[in-house]
Amino acid sequence: MKKIVLPVACIVSLGLGAFITKIVDSPPITVEVINQAEKILGLDFNDAEADSMINDLNDNRKDFESIRKISLDNSVAPALYFNPLPVGFEFEKTYLPFKASQIGVVNLPANRDDLAYFSVRELAELIRAKKISSVELTRFFIERLKKYDTKLHYAITITEDLALKQAAQADSEIKAGKYKGILHGIPYGAKDLLAVKGYKTTWGSVPYKDQIIDQDAVVIQRLAKAGAVLCAKLTLGELAMGDVWFGGKTLNPWDLKRGSSGSSAGSASSVAAGLLPFAIGSETLGSIVSPSTECGTTGLRPTYGRVPRTGAMTLSWSMDKLGPICRTVEDCAIVFNTIQGIDGQDFTCIKAPFNYDGTKGLKGVKIAYLKSDFEKKYPTKSIDSLSLIVLQKLGAELISLELPDLPSYDISFLLGVEAAAAFDELTRSGKDDMLVRQNKNAWPNAFRSARFIPAVEYIQANRHRTLLIQEMERRLKGIDVYLSPSFGRNLTLTNLTGHPCVVLPNGFRAEGRPTSITFMGKLFGEAKLLQVAKAYQDATDFHKKHPAL
Repeated sequence: MKKIVLPVACIVSLGLGAFITKIVDSPPITVEVINQAEKILGLDFNDAEADSMINDLNDNRKDFESIRKISLDNSVAPALYFNPLPVGFEFEKTYLPFKASQIGVVNLPANRDDLAYFSVRELAELIRAKKISSVELTRFFIERLKKYDTKLHYAITITEDLALKQAAQADSEIKAGKYKGILHGIPYGAKDLLAVKGYKTTWGSVPYKDQIIDQDAVVIQRLAKAGAVLCAKLTLGELAMGDVWFGGKTLNPWDLKRGSSGSSAGSASSVAAGLLPFAIGSETLGSIVSPSTECGTTGLRPTYGRVPRTGAMTLSWSMDKLGPICRTVEDCAIVFNTIQGIDGQDFTCIKAPFNYDGTKGLKGVKIAYLKSDFEKKYPTKSIDSLSLIVLQKLGAELISLELPDLPSYDISFLLGVEAAAAFDELTRSGKDDMLVRQNKNAWPNAFRSARFIPAVEYIQANRHRTLLIQEMERRLKGIDVYLSPSFGRNLTLTNLTGHPCVVLPNGFRAEGRPTSITFMGKLFGEAKLLQVAKAYQDATDFHKKHPAL
């Protein structure tokens, strides 16, 4: 089928809206057409072979046209599920209760504005001890959200009515002696790819800016059950790319001349600016790591299959992961403990224990580092080297580790193929022209070009992914956690294999912007990963610094 878009002047005069497409007869498939297509594929068939394909290709095209008549919602997953588990992988067999570290007496600050930078643990202790109510705290953060949004552009919807209702309920429950735990009464925000009943779920994108999905995402349900208070639906770069959305660009509170990076743009910006204690973000290929680095927050990208994505926008069925962005590592552990676990709807979710103990430190944990990566020349090399020294001073014996010499960048087109499928109708309708970003590196072009990736190569890339998973498991044998610079091949490789990471601030550039270091865990090894990252963070104070707004 060929798509023809009528000129804008014609559309306006006809009164048919901003976009219209007309389907015309498809051109015939000939030997010459096949010869041209071969050039895209990097293959070479002779004319006889090309001629023999014509009937099959015509049949295939008819099949394409037939199935395109049936609309597929973004929530419909393919009947093929990515499994990150290597052959012979074994989970921990014991399920232990979650154990946060000890916290002493917490008092209200003399200057109430200082509450903006309290951790979830500290705010929870104030609420538990009835030194502040959830309603008071919620109003405090909503006022800050409103005050700074015109400067930073992080909020798509401030859910004030819902927040005050949830906060009042939390106060009533706590007063009645029904304290639910650390998140009870704590305000938070959620990236606007998570559905919330009664509110728009815009995905940061013009074609969906008025979309209402009549359900609460499972992560939202679990946080509500824990008593957390949803204050805002936060910006994401349009359709989960970058920090530009239909309302503008989300900015970095450390430097208002820079974007906050993405795609969890509003989640990182709002937490860094002290406008929320924590937020939910997502990562497919760097969307928690990158904005956390830019904004100086602490982010957890969980193992693929740890957190159910039911009710979340799909970009890539085999790579999307939901996780918390917070001030501290332990705050990430607390939020993750609430949102992780199977839900019976997202069939990629895998049941596994999360035996976090925040009192253990580095004891008994085998820690490695990517020797070659740290030895390369890169902008934050000297700062990252100091992070290794801190761990050694804490008693860690760092083991040298190298990543597998197997394709990772070369197979990352997997994301583009799945994203193109997830937004197939957007491309075919012509509404991809409504997206804000239209350059060569933006989604509209990526969706179109991905259609020329053969299904055979998509399957072959996934077979290479299997080898990558197996080789990573072999190399991590006897290792619990390893360190990596936050950007480079490790970021792409481990998003493909599904490994978890914690990214946290480890210094500042000369111009004052934060830098980060990445702690990597084994598959479903978040407990030890968070344990090690917490020990490092407790020995530094970078996470306690905040931007002057």
